[in-house]
Amino acid sequence: MTELVGGPSLPQERKLVTSIPGPKSQEMMARKNAAVAAGVGVALPVSIVAAGGGVMVDADGNSLIDLGSGIAVTGVGNSAPAVVEAVINQVQAFTHTCFTVTPYDGYVKVAEKLNELTPGDHEKRSALFNSGAEAVENAIKIARHFTKKNGVVVFDHAYHGRTNLTMGMTAKNIPYKDGFGPFAPEVYRVPTSYPFRDGLSGAEAAKVALTQIEKQVGAGNLAAIIIEPIQGEGGFIAPAEGFLPALQAWATENNVVFILDEVQTGFARTGDLFAANHEGVVPDMVTTAKGIAGGLPLSAVTGRAEIMDSAHAGGLGGTYAGSPIACAAALATIDTYEKENLTERAREIGAIIDEFFGEIAKNDDRIGEIRGRGALKAIEFVESGSKNPNAALTGAIAKQAGEQGVIVLTCGTYGNVVRFLPPLSISDELLREGLQVVADALAAN
Repeated sequence: MTELVGGPSLPQERKLVTSIPGPKSQEMMARKNAAVAAGVGVALPVSIVAAGGGVMVDADGNSLIDLGSGIAVTGVGNSAPAVVEAVINQVQAFTHTCFTVTPYDGYVKVAEKLNELTPGDHEKRSALFNSGAEAVENAIKIARHFTKKNGVVVFDHAYHGRTNLTMGMTAKNIPYKDGFGPFAPEVYRVPTSYPFRDGLSGAEAAKVALTQIEKQVGAGNLAAIIIEPIQGEGGFIAPAEGFLPALQAWATENNVVFILDEVQTGFARTGDLFAANHEGVVPDMVTTAKGIAGGLPLSAVTGRAEIMDSAHAGGLGGTYAGSPIACAAALATIDTYEKENLTERAREIGAIIDEFFGEIAKNDDRIGEIRGRGALKAIEFVESGSKNPNAALTGAIAKQAGEQGVIVLTCGTYGNVVRFLPPLSISDELLREGLQVVADALAAN
C-alpha cells in the first residue's frame, strides 16, 4: 500500500478492504508472538501504520474507527499538528539531559501550567514522571513522607497501575495481579459508591466507607486516601453526588492527604478539564498522565506546596522523568485543548452517545446502565431481566465491532462493560457510524 502520513489529513472514513485481521496484520502478530512476551496481550490484532482524527489505518489498508484513543491518551487526536511540530522542534534542539542533572525550561513550563490548571487556587508544586502508575506511586511516597504515616486507603473496583505498590492498590485480580504478589503492605480497601449496584446516595455510601476506615484502619495510621473521580478499569463507575466531597472533608478534618487519580479522567475527557471540577472537589494532590501529552509518555503529581516540598532533594525524579520531548508535546497538547475548546467537544460527544444508546435501551434490557461524563462513557451489560453481569455479551460485542472496523475497549470488575473513549477530534458522522456498528453487534447477539 502507499505509505501513509498520520494526522487529521487521513481520510475520515471506515473502510474494509480485507477481513480483520488482514494477512499483513496476521503476519505481524505471528512475529509478535515469536518475539514479545506472552504477557503483553492485545485487544485487536491489527498492525497500525497511520492514525489521525477519528481513524486508524492498518498495514492491509483497512481504515478503522477509533473509539479508544489508546485508552484515553490521544484526546487531541493522533499526530495532532501542533504536537508533531513541537516534538520535531524539540528533537532538533536536544533529546535528553535528565532534568535532575541539567534542567530545562520545558519541564518548568509544564509544571507551571499544571499548577495553574489543576483544581484549587492554593500554592502548588508539580513533579513529572513517565507513566500513570509511576505518578501514583510517587504521590503515595510524598504523602507518607509528609504525614509520617503509612496507611493508604483505596476503593473497590479501583485501578491504579501495574507496579508492585499500584498492583496492591488495584482491585481486579485477572489480568492485573494474579500470581504477581506479594504486594506492598499498609494498603486498605473499602467500599466505593456504585449507584447502579448499591442504590445508595453519595452521603450514604461515604458513611459506609468512612466508618470502615475509622474502625478498621484509624485516621491516626492513615497517610492518604486515593480515588479515581470516575473509576476507569473498574467499569467507568461515577460515584453518587456528594460521595467525593464527603471523603475530602473527612480527610481534611483528620490530617489525611486526599489524592485524586485523574490519570484517565483528566484533560477535558469528562467535559471538564479535570473530573474533580464537576463537584468542585479540591484534592491535596492530583495525579495525571494519559491525555497530558498527545501520545508521548508523561505523567505528573501536582499538589499543595507544603506537601510536595516535604520530600528531600533527590527523593523524587528519574532518568527519563519529564522528558524534554514529552514536555514539548504536553505544552502543545494543553494549548490545543484550550484553543479548540475540547472540553465542550467532550460534552457534545457524551450527549451523542447518551442519546444514541438511550433509545436502544428502551427496547433492550440487557443495557443495564449508560454512564460516565463527557467523552468518557460506558455501557454496563447485564442478563435480561436482572442485574447479573453479562461478560459473554460484552466480549461478543467488542469482537464483532473490531471485525467490522470499530475499535472499542471493554472494562469492569465483572468484564461486562464496553467503554467509549473516542478522540475529541472525531467527527459526529464518524462517531455515529462507530456507535451504529456497536449497536448492530448488540442486536446480533
